[in-house]
Amino acid sequence: MIVRAAVSRPGTPAPHIEEVELEEPRADEILVRVVATGICHTDINAHAGRGIPVPMPIVLGHEAAGVVQRVGAGVAGFAAGDHVVLSGGSCGVCPSCRSGRPTYCRDAMLVAFGGRRVDGSSPLSQGGERIGGSFFGQSSLATHAVAPARSAVKVPDDVPLEMLGPLACGMITGAGSVVEALRLRPGDSIVVLGSGSVGLAAVMAARVAGAARIVAVDVSPERLSLACELGATDAVLSGPDIDDALRAIEPHGFRFSFVTADHPSAYHAAVACLDVEGTCGFVAPPHGPWTPDIGYLLAGGRKLQGIIGGSALPATFIPKLIDLWRQGRFPFDRLVRTYPFADIATAWADTTAGRVVKPVLLMP
Repeated sequence: MIVRAAVSRPGTPAPHIEEVELEEPRADEILVRVVATGICHTDINAHAGRGIPVPMPIVLGHEAAGVVQRVGAGVAGFAAGDHVVLSGGSCGVCPSCRSGRPTYCRDAMLVAFGGRRVDGSSPLSQGGERIGGSFFGQSSLATHAVAPARSAVKVPDDVPLEMLGPLACGMITGAGSVVEALRLRPGDSIVVLGSGSVGLAAVMAARVAGAARIVAVDVSPERLSLACELGATDAVLSGPDIDDALRAIEPHGFRFSFVTADHPSAYHAAVACLDVEGTCGFVAPPHGPWTPDIGYLLAGGRKLQGIIGGSALPATFIPKLIDLWRQGRFPFDRLVRTYPFADIATAWADTTAGRVVKPVLLMP
């Protein structure tokens, strides 16, 4: 079928909407009419060629919410008309996938960034030319997407699909990191460095989990103000005195820190603020050289923990986040600003400049 998709090509400031050909779903796949999809900084970096390279041309996008149109011959549990959120792709057969930890799939990097299915094929083409597809198993900067059924999460029909896409990445990464990876408990303390969508999701989850002290750190006073409204007990403006500021709040240090910023100074502060046996979780490598003080980590039994996708199982964790939203305890909709799909260039520029926390594109 012919669909409209935002195609990333080298040297362009933003993806450009074009007509492309989309294959029918295979036996284990579903075809989804995308209602809305979020833009993540991973999309921004992939388009710009920063970090892990992707083959171009490619259709990015990995925070889709939509309606199932057709299901493959071997798919059970889904039918046309179902409302779904599409999470990241996975192989479905490795030990991590079989134990309910698909974010640590052995083929995760290939499925996420390879521009193709595990078997090497892409569901997208244009005039006979292959277009990179299956980005994070979906390539959802498009009006329609083909995705593995195992990556889809059925959601209630009465919840607005227009805002659910970010649950697939930004929200599950931030909230899952606090609840599933770090396993924060009531009375614990945490510092969240970076108040973008991932960091603010972490703040909200820490409040739900009963943290006694939740400190938000950012360079933006406006973002810090929003963090306090969403549950942070303290706010610290990032700067050269950040170590002293954090020690003034918790002289013995914090049980956890969580880094969503990519500046090396954020990593330094996140480790320096830890209590004995504290843990620093992070979701991306620093953008620049940084060497942890191994002696300091060793002497206090402190830990560095890499986290992908919040270490959460989307099939169970996304419904939990929706339930918390219904209860008014996880108001992630406050982070969302919507744009028509046709205005993707504006949304892209606003995201790059930090003028929006979580942009969501609405499909026609």
